[in-house]
Amino acid sequence: MLFRELAEYFQRLEQTTSRLEMADILKELVERAGVDEVDKVVYLTLGELLPAFRGVEFGVSEKLMMEAISKACGVRAKEVESLYKDKGDLGETAHYLVKWQGRGLSLSQVYDELLGIAKTRGTLDKVMKLISLLKGLSGFEAKYAVRVVIGRLRLGVGDATLIDALALSMGDKALKPLIERAYNLCSDLGLVARRLKEGGVGALEEFKVQVGYPIRMALAERVVSAEEIVKRLGRCGVEAKYDGFRLQVHKDGQRVEIYSRNLERMTEMFPDVVRGVLKDVKVSRVILEGEALTMNEETGEFYPFQVTIQRKRKYGVEEYSQEYPIKLFCFDLLYIDGEDFTLKPFIERRKKLEELLSGTNTLNVSEMFVTDSVKEIEAFFEDAITRGLEGIMAKRLDAPYNAGARNFNWIKLKRSYRGALADTIDVVVVGYYYGKGARVKLGIGGLLVAVYEPSTDTFKTVSKVGSGFTEEEWIRLRDMLDQIRLDHRHPRVDSLLEVDVWVEPRYVITVNADEITRSPLHTAGRTSEEPGYALRFPRAVSFVREDKRPEDANTVEEVLRLYQLQRKISVE
Repeated sequence: MLFRELAEYFQRLEQTTSRLEMADILKELVERAGVDEVDKVVYLTLGELLPAFRGVEFGVSEKLMMEAISKACGVRAKEVESLYKDKGDLGETAHYLVKWQGRGLSLSQVYDELLGIAKTRGTLDKVMKLISLLKGLSGFEAKYAVRVVIGRLRLGVGDATLIDALALSMGDKALKPLIERAYNLCSDLGLVARRLKEGGVGALEEFKVQVGYPIRMALAERVVSAEEIVKRLGRCGVEAKYDGFRLQVHKDGQRVEIYSRNLERMTEMFPDVVRGVLKDVKVSRVILEGEALTMNEETGEFYPFQVTIQRKRKYGVEEYSQEYPIKLFCFDLLYIDGEDFTLKPFIERRKKLEELLSGTNTLNVSEMFVTDSVKEIEAFFEDAITRGLEGIMAKRLDAPYNAGARNFNWIKLKRSYRGALADTIDVVVVGYYYGKGARVKLGIGGLLVAVYEPSTDTFKTVSKVGSGFTEEEWIRLRDMLDQIRLDHRHPRVDSLLEVDVWVEPRYVITVNADEITRSPLHTAGRTSEEPGYALRFPRAVSFVREDKRPEDANTVEEVLRLYQLQRKISVE
């Protein structure tokens, strides 16, 4: 496949406003790609070179890209900068300035050059490699290559839509659960696509847990009371719920890798955890999950999340690890020395975890006890809140580890669930309004936000948000959103409302509201007979949640459940 052909598919994806059409285009693209190309097609369509857990980043700023375009095209840097300001898109800028036809490079050739750019360390060497790549591409091809390099591809294709396309490419939509299972076990959709292309369904069935391939994390449902926990689970394991970084730790001999809930590689950010694993974990190969918190070692108290999040940094890591040491509270064991523990009951995984981590320091086992007593759960919940923790988790004793799934095998009860609305809600920004009055000078006055609908891989609007941010945060947010602005509503966004600026559904914010109401203006939960659901008087309580993907936002089903819980509380 020529890179130009891939660029043509990208153009078609960019222009569609229909998710179904997007899936059909992707199906055609996957079918067109060869066995040695399909993984590269998947990665590039997602705007990356390798899965996030590989930690491969381009490290190319807009300024550096403008320098490369300037030198490749023989125009002054100021001319490139001026044109970029006019077009608002470096890809379009390159398309305009590159006048040659290119060398007809293959997809694999361009991919290899892109990977070479990402792996090059020196700035001058990066620029030279960028110039070489641009010289081999036509203006149309350069448009998409540049967008990939600076992280502005803007296709907005989600994992679920690609999984649909892979199933369609095999002529059997029933394959989707099998593809999802393989993806949940390895977190590498390109690898799944290549294996499927090579070996068909049989290759999917051979996927197993492997150290070095993060498992997509299991997720919990939420309830509003201890009574409902016991009603749903009966006798269950009840754990403290810590407010920190959820981490998955992989140990292979003397090598340790750490991944975030988004499956990003974070090993260098937690040298104290790496040292703790090598010192305390006495088996050769293991996969653990836990919650990392910063502690005040003098008082034994946990710092709030706002302090813990400062550990997520690229510079000054060792200094911060000394000032804010991490404790990793492990709550699950997924693999140990060749044995897949995800298939075993939770209580068996827990028992083995306790044996593995007895007498350790940096790594501790999370607090847990087994009960079916509402009173004991309530007492533990109140104690956890008093100690500054988020709340509690309850787990079905006989449940396996459901990678990538959200269900009632795990249930969370948090302190914020006790209010009228019963929870804060994570929403995805899908567009913004210029605003009125004093907000006009900021260039942004409100957001249109949505929740996720997994069954259709779409985002359904649930509210407008116009308060909760400082002026500085509004300006910063506008700049971030302008980097992902679109000419039309994104095909994965279902909205009856119009906005001044549509954006790619990428950023998650947390909001609070007085209540959830029925609304004919919003599409969350909307049917042909019933209106949708909306947040009343919403306000932002966090800036962009960098630890969450758009698909990690609350779902439509969760909004409906919170609405029902809210009604139940008001009646009582």
